[in-house]
Amino acid sequence: MEWDVGMDAVYVPAERYAAVALLLGLVGGFGFIRTSTRMIRARVRWWPGNVSAGGVHLHHEFFGMLIMLVVGAVEFGVPLPAQWRVPLALLFGIGAGLVLDEFALLLRLRDVYWTREGQASIDAVVVAVLITGMLVVGAIPFGIEDLRGTHAAARWAAITLVCGNLAFTLLTAYKGKPWLALLSVALPPAGWVGAFRLAASTSPWARRRYRARPRKAARAARRTTRWHRRKERLVVLVGGAPDDLPDPDGDGRRGTTASPDGGCPEETP
Repeated sequence: MEWDVGMDAVYVPAERYAAVALLLGLVGGFGFIRTSTRMIRARVRWWPGNVSAGGVHLHHEFFGMLIMLVVGAVEFGVPLPAQWRVPLALLFGIGAGLVLDEFALLLRLRDVYWTREGQASIDAVVVAVLITGMLVVGAIPFGIEDLRGTHAAARWAAITLVCGNLAFTLLTAYKGKPWLALLSVALPPAGWVGAFRLAASTSPWARRRYRARPRKAARAARRTTRWHRRKERLVVLVGGAPDDLPDPDGDGRRGTTASPDGGCPEETP
């Protein structure tokens, strides 16, 4: 698979076609269903409303799990030609996108879709996209591909590099930067940045190391607050504003009340 981009070309080996389809299905499924829930919440009249059966609201995670179960049963139980892997991966990705969009509901076992707790679904999707993206580009964790060297000295150097990258990744996570730590698995410089920068004020590192250093603790708190504000804006842009988002304008408008039976508001009558 090859796409021409200007004078260059992006080449994807055939063995990764399924990973590309999985990524496209995941992003497409999440993007479609999140758009759908926001349209329903905004009471757009021409947009189809919630799906119910026997008076019970059917969450889209239900349909996502059905898709994943059917695809898994076909993949493992039916002998199919190799070319079926790509459409099956696409369908599995769509199902995963539907499920992960309501990850917070599965985690909490209650309807938190339009609350701050519900934003955990966005985090879950980001993690899934990062991991799937690593599969697409063939990223091997911590630079372990360097172990293919033939000489003993090169192998020991590679082992040292891998251990060093792993240490930076763990330190980044310990400093309260999980997304950066995940990224550093495939992109080691991200771990180097996270390891040497100031820790998040809520991290174990800050609680242990900044207790006796009030100025550094204050800097960490300010930086963490700025980061959370940027993340909040991005999550709201992607997933919509939760009902319990703090009101920055003081006008009492914080969002639309979610329906009592599901992650979306009820249909417009």
